[in-house]
Amino acid sequence: MRTSPKIMAVIYFLMGLLFTYIATQTVTDTIWNFSTIVLAVIATLDFGVSLRLLLIDFRLKHKNKKE
Repeated sequence: MRTSPKIMAVIYFLMGLLFTYIATQTVTDTIWNFSTIVLAVIATLDFGVSLRLLLIDFRLKHKNKKE
């Protein structure tokens, strides 16, 4: 069974939220430590993938509507 891009977008968005939460919890003295930056970069990539999957889902529905 194939998963829809919308479901995968929700999963990636939730992972982005999780990594953002973990990044805010790892802040000790300053935000500019290695683990916080890495977790923030991973969260940013997850949000980007989520947005791209939503756009793919929109394009697929738009294409199927034309046919």
